[in-house]
Amino acid sequence: MNETPYWLAFSLVPEIGSKRLLHLHQHFGDLASAWEADKRQLQAAGLAPQALSNLLRVRNQIDPAAELERVRQSGAWLLTWEMDEFPPLLREIDTPPVILYVRGTLTETDNRALAIVGTRRATNYGREAAYKLAQQLAAQGITIISGLAQGIDSAAHRGALDGGGRTIAVLGNGIDKIYPRENTPMAHEIVQNGAIISEFPLGTAPEARNFPRRNRVISGLSLGVLVVQAPERSGALITAHIAAEQGREVFAIPGNIFNTVSQGANRLIQDGAKLVTCAADILEELDIAHTIMQTRTQTKMVAPEDNNEARLLHHLSPDPIHIDELALLCGLPISTVSSTLTILELKGLARMVSNMQYSLVSEY
Repeated sequence: MNETPYWLAFSLVPEIGSKRLLHLHQHFGDLASAWEADKRQLQAAGLAPQALSNLLRVRNQIDPAAELERVRQSGAWLLTWEMDEFPPLLREIDTPPVILYVRGTLTETDNRALAIVGTRRATNYGREAAYKLAQQLAAQGITIISGLAQGIDSAAHRGALDGGGRTIAVLGNGIDKIYPRENTPMAHEIVQNGAIISEFPLGTAPEARNFPRRNRVISGLSLGVLVVQAPERSGALITAHIAAEQGREVFAIPGNIFNTVSQGANRLIQDGAKLVTCAADILEELDIAHTIMQTRTQTKMVAPEDNNEARLLHHLSPDPIHIDELALLCGLPISTVSSTLTILELKGLARMVSNMQYSLVSEY
């Protein structure tokens, strides 16, 4: 059964976010059954009263198949959380979007991506830095992620395009609207050399409340986030903080200490972000991060659905960690950790590198 229409339909119901939708999917086995379930069945599934009320109302107003056709007529296609093509990095975040509207293409090479963000009111220095770094990184096979805004975002997209590489623009509005309007020509270029994506339904306006959600997708798609110029309070800093929470690398370009548009980026460097002066400063870190991501992805493909194994694999990395620390991080008894590590060793997923120190196997 093609479940895409039901993923789309549920995404249009207020109060049903990714966690609730994934719970319904698990409870009913498929979303078609969840969509057609009666009130008592939905209550038994633990759906909150407001979410339940919204679902009962919305499903009487829309036809899932017709909604999917409307998306297709807009020139977009849908990518749902359950599809193999869903970006693996984005799947890892705490609240992943359950559906993405896409214009263009997404490829496996986009797993090696860097987000470049910054202020709309960029200086010539900021725009030049964003452009040149994006151009150089794109030429090296790095996909550039940004938000299609004026200033730093636009410079980053343009640099990636001129570097002959791929770039992805993440919107804070419906994919049927380009914002700002003056970036429409560049948006068409991006569709030919990457993708424009959004998790917001068709017709959604670019309201301020949407952009924090948009920013988590920008960082979620990326191995790291580079802040070029940003004042002390800006969306770019929100993206950087979200990136750090998601376990992504955070980079920043130093700026003029007397210019307010550089205060946020300079503060990030003081707080531990990697200072960047050239593309090489970023490439090495991204290569390391990409290797770790590939290892985790391969591990998840091999590992069975076992909660204890999954918990250990989440905390294991190529760097050795003591079994006692693993037990604390996982909240498991030493005996359970020890026996589970033995199983992971037999499967070729973990290895003991020294006395009671374990690491993730990075090659298969």
